Amino acid sequence: MPLLTYRKALNDAFAEEILRDENVFLMGEEVAEYNGAYKVTEGLWKRFGSKRVIDAPISEAAFVGLGVGAALVGMRPVIEMMFWSFVYVAFDQLMNNAGCVRYMSGGLANVPMVIRGPANGGTNVGATHSHTPENLLANLPGLKIVCPATAYDAKGLMKTAIRDNDTVCVMENTLLYGEKWEVPEEEYTIPLGVADVKREGSDLSFIAHGRAAITCLKAAEILEEQHGIRAEVVDLRSIRPLDEAAILRSVAKTHRVVVVEENKPFCGVGAQIASMIQEKAFDDLDAPVLRVSALDAPAIYSMPLEKMQLPTPERIVKKALEIC
Repeated sequence: MPLLTYRKALNDAFAEEILRDENVFLMGEEVAEYNGAYKVTEGLWKRFGSKRVIDAPISEAAFVGLGVGAALVGMRPVIEMMFWSFVYVAFDQLMNNAGCVRYMSGGLANVPMVIRGPANGGTNVGATHSHTPENLLANLPGLKIVCPATAYDAKGLMKTAIRDNDTVCVMENTLLYGEKWEVPEEEYTIPLGVADVKREGSDLSFIAHGRAAITCLKAAEILEEQHGIRAEVVDLRSIRPLDEAAILRSVAKTHRVVVVEENKPFCGVGAQIASMIQEKAFDDLDAPVLRVSALDAPAIYSMPLEKMQLPTPERIVKKALEIC
């Protein structure tokens, strides 16, 4: 099985879906002639032309709104946010229109659109370019939210997102774009709302999404090598829909849980998961549900400090040892 970078897996997903469906097109700032700010769309403009890969002006409100309109008349736009931090100027288009049209039309209209791009800190670009808004987006029924952690997941989830009849927000991670994983040559998709157990364990469950799942795998290795603790790592992959059954199965198996995310702790995804576990699996717990998140402050510009702000394997291990 070939090794592909996270960015190449996404690029292949776009190419395959453009070839499969004449209604799919890509749009965003610098996605065409410049090959994408992170080279995720490299080569696609030369291959497919200006009608399928479209450079947009610096106006997220305009081109997200254009995407909503295009989706309503049968197109399948894939809209890039150069940073997910920039989506806030298009919240009306995304939250009020894309997220509500299907419900408010009684199911007569759909908005089959993908909004994608990096949603992460850790790249030393300051607070206004480092938001992880999956919790804000997941708060609105009508939007679907996925956070792939590997190249395999990125490709499979992206292809499913493009084919979905609702608006899907794909939260990528800049720090993962150059990392490699095994990706099958044959076509595949991954259903939304299905978590993946990245590592089996019996003593403790790490519940995570996005790059935090990779950090949890490193923490799990440390726990086993240094403490003999076998941690299970459940990668949510999808925030909404959420695979509650997979979470509850892991809780019933290990009886201890640490929820890990790169988002801020207040009103975060981890808070939702901790509440769900407490309500539905309280009798399975042998210890309180604990959380590890980004430190509760705007993203720090200083690179050494920002690395400390995000969850690290050492912070996760320390938290795990509190309940083991």
